[in-house]
Amino acid sequence: MTHLYIKDIQPGAQINDIYLVTQPILRNTTRGDLYIAMFLSDKTGKMNCRMWQATEQIYQQIPAEGYLRVRGKSELYQGAMQIIINDLQVVDPAEVNPADYMPRTEKDVRQMYEQLLEILAAIENEPLRNLVSAFVQDKELMKSFCTAPAAMQMHHNYLGGLLEHTLNMLNVACALFPLYPKIQKDIVIAAVFLHDIAKTRELSYTVGIGYTDRGQLLGHIIQGAELVNQKAAALAAEGKPVPQPILDSILHIIISHHGVPEFGAVKVPATPEAYMVHYIDNLDAKMNQTAALIENDPGEGNWTAYQRSLETKLYRNRVLDTE
Repeated sequence: MTHLYIKDIQPGAQINDIYLVTQPILRNTTRGDLYIAMFLSDKTGKMNCRMWQATEQIYQQIPAEGYLRVRGKSELYQGAMQIIINDLQVVDPAEVNPADYMPRTEKDVRQMYEQLLEILAAIENEPLRNLVSAFVQDKELMKSFCTAPAAMQMHHNYLGGLLEHTLNMLNVACALFPLYPKIQKDIVIAAVFLHDIAKTRELSYTVGIGYTDRGQLLGHIIQGAELVNQKAAALAAEGKPVPQPILDSILHIIISHHGVPEFGAVKVPATPEAYMVHYIDNLDAKMNQTAALIENDPGEGNWTAYQRSLETKLYRNRVLDTE
């Protein structure tokens, strides 16, 4: 039987297929009845799901991350598609191909990584070059860096997303450098490479995309600063110390790249390089996020449903295409 991909589900569709389940939660309705909320996904996207009139026994058999065969029906609810499940059955992971269920970048990972290395090779400052090389030479970390998503939900939330996001940012930075000749280019290049390096530890992405326990407790900003300090300490032990002002500049960008505390920044940007990295990061995230929201919105017409993360609907009419 042909798999019904998440992106192809229309309102009123009869569902009888296998999907990846994540974040199942047992809740009570206002009347006190039990229901299960969860996400179902495949490589094309993720969808909110509900199973009404549930029981504790049904809930206990659902894996926190695993595969389910579900039977039910799709519907539009407050402008967004969801699946109402009537029946479910746990599926042995050995029976499915994970590549069909984990969304991944459409770009060539090897080619992106080679482009990233070319940009990093342009760093002229020797201590910074040594620091970046310490990460590049960590083969296990780079393997994770090329596989990890950049986020769980907001942007580049697919395998290879972290590499894609980082390379996009480096390309934007290189395009901007001629406009701002006083910017310290080596600081920006190194900091862009390292700003999200701990997404490799914050997120789990073997079966579904979620948070590790340490990632939930500390996040990628604290863990990123830890990683940089660890590599710098190893270099110092080898007689190749990174001068503290340079190291502090990189650490400052890592802890400030979210811009403001309400979005997770430990400090607000306080250098031109920190501002550049912050705004490039936000730009690339928003471009990826808005494109995905427009493409995956199930409604019709010129406007998407209200997007809570952006606090607006998105106008998706391509006005130049109508000429």
